[in-house]
Amino acid sequence: FLAFASNFIDVDTVIPAMLADAGGSAVQIGILTAIMLGGSSFTQLIFAPIISNFPYKKKFLISGITTRIFSLLFLGLMLRYSSLIEANQQVLLIFLLITLFSVGGAFANVSYTDILGKSILDSARKPFFSAKQVISASVLLGSAFLARHILGSADYPVNYSRMFLIGFLALSIASLGFWGIRERIPSELKVRSPRHFFVLIRREMKQNPRLSWFLGFINTMGIAPALLPFMILYSREDMAAGWGINTGTLLLLKVLGSVLTGALLFLYARKFKYRKLLFVNALLAVAAPMLILLFPSRSVIHLVFLLGGIIYAFYSVSMNGVLLEVSGRSNRTLYTGIAGAGNILPALFPLLGGYIIKHWGFLPFLLLFSGLILLSLYFIRKLDCEK
Repeated sequence: FLAFASNFIDVDTVIPAMLADAGGSAVQIGILTAIMLGGSSFTQLIFAPIISNFPYKKKFLISGITTRIFSLLFLGLMLRYSSLIEANQQVLLIFLLITLFSVGGAFANVSYTDILGKSILDSARKPFFSAKQVISASVLLGSAFLARHILGSADYPVNYSRMFLIGFLALSIASLGFWGIRERIPSELKVRSPRHFFVLIRREMKQNPRLSWFLGFINTMGIAPALLPFMILYSREDMAAGWGINTGTLLLLKVLGSVLTGALLFLYARKFKYRKLLFVNALLAVAAPMLILLFPSRSVIHLVFLLGGIIYAFYSVSMNGVLLEVSGRSNRTLYTGIAGAGNILPALFPLLGGYIIKHWGFLPFLLLFSGLILLSLYFIRKLDCEK
């Protein structure tokens, strides 16, 4: 049900397309993307020192998920009755509810990472993260077709209202699985104060050289998900050329790329190394904007969203594995907070991207994006993952 819900609230296609249909500009899409991607992750730095002091994290996980559930409900209802709300107020409410949704996810993720790390054997991590993609494959594909149908069944805002209300129902059912978790192993890390938390971070930076390279990697490769929301705007602005880009089709292509990649990673789970996976992912992330610059067309936009799904699957599997490898059993909550601090550039880049597109167009934005992704290759080489 969590996989089913994800397509109805997709941050790369559905939400930016909704804001574009609501009259949102490049700058506003940049702000919203910053909130959904880097901004929400950065708040993990605030949540981590608080949650670390509790030996069991399940209640915080449930709180974050519940926040997301109700934000989706209110977003769906707001769009359903948007005729009663002025256009400017609609955009403001979209920002507030998406912010609540994103922050709730960051709050839950701190606890989720700790619980996950205590629950899976080291030797089972690669198969687990790969199998997680495969098990969800049929559901993801089925829900992508359904989401595509719903997006095309009505105009804005009715179609998006239906999307978010279905997402609310699916996420509510999915939350029952989290309620059923039995957290047996207590966490041992204690944080006495915010100052003590930063002391622990400095200590880890000195004792664990790979942590600095990991943060450098997050700050560069972490901007990769910011490409697709702007490509939604790019395709909308060029519709006059007769491209006829459909948001549901783009979502379907992204899901297809993610599912096929997850299946491939599952088949070779015992053979691939995270370092090679990170290198391949960085090269694919550079290839996407280059294709758009060299061969702008509807078919290339479709290909970019297919690549976006592949990049997402690579990044999801590798990031979870690398974080667990770099951290230790007793300090995963701390490292999740540190990883949030590593999202400074991913939080700022969409803001800068929106400003650049507004004043100079898409060309300098795509060139800057490619340059930062290429920089991640240096940090990947230094990171030197063992597994």
